[in-house]
Amino acid sequence: MSKLRAQVIKYSKKLNTTNLSALRSGNISVRAKEKGVQGFYITPSGRKYSSLKNKDIVFVSLKGIFNKKKGKPSSEWRFHRDIYVNKKDAKAIVHAHSTCATAVSTHQKNIPAFHYMVAVGGGDDIKCSKYSTFGTKNLSNNIIKALKNRYACLISNHGQVVFEDNLEKAFELAQEIENICHQYINALRIGIPKILSKKEMKIVLGKFKNYKKG
Repeated sequence: MSKLRAQVIKYSKKLNTTNLSALRSGNISVRAKEKGVQGFYITPSGRKYSSLKNKDIVFVSLKGIFNKKKGKPSSEWRFHRDIYVNKKDAKAIVHAHSTCATAVSTHQKNIPAFHYMVAVGGGDDIKCSKYSTFGTKNLSNNIIKALKNRYACLISNHGQVVFEDNLEKAFELAQEIENICHQYINALRIGIPKILSKKEMKIVLGKFKNYKKG
């Protein structure tokens, strides 16, 4: 299990080095099993990622139980747990306060199909979950709704969250979402972009099944 903890640390540090999230903002987890208990490893609360050690990574069960003596998990552990419970194909989660995704999220609106790459999130748009205070059950519920038939969503006035079948893919997807948000902001500076039809996006989504496998 030390390998999984090391992966969490590796990609947590990449949040900083790639400017996807600064200092201690955002969080990362990976599905795991410890002493026969199903759960996940997640970054600890309030720690700078540059200083993380294997022992700092916290195990949380799918019932939301963790050993307080071994550290406090990220304040967002609840929505990580609920994603793993509701999305059987979720093996890793990246939550980032990336600049452009956060900026777009403050408008509390979905990102429409202004570009076919919107499909990378799993649908013909990228949903923005309703706002709720960080770390709450309400926020978790809102995120699960926004992730229906999706791998990624924005979180109102907060940032973005994605899941995939490993941490490398999840991190790349978070980078894709940030780039899409950057492009969307720039498109809006020119005016209201033309939106691809649902028919076209259905074709694109079909192609993306092979694109993601590749």
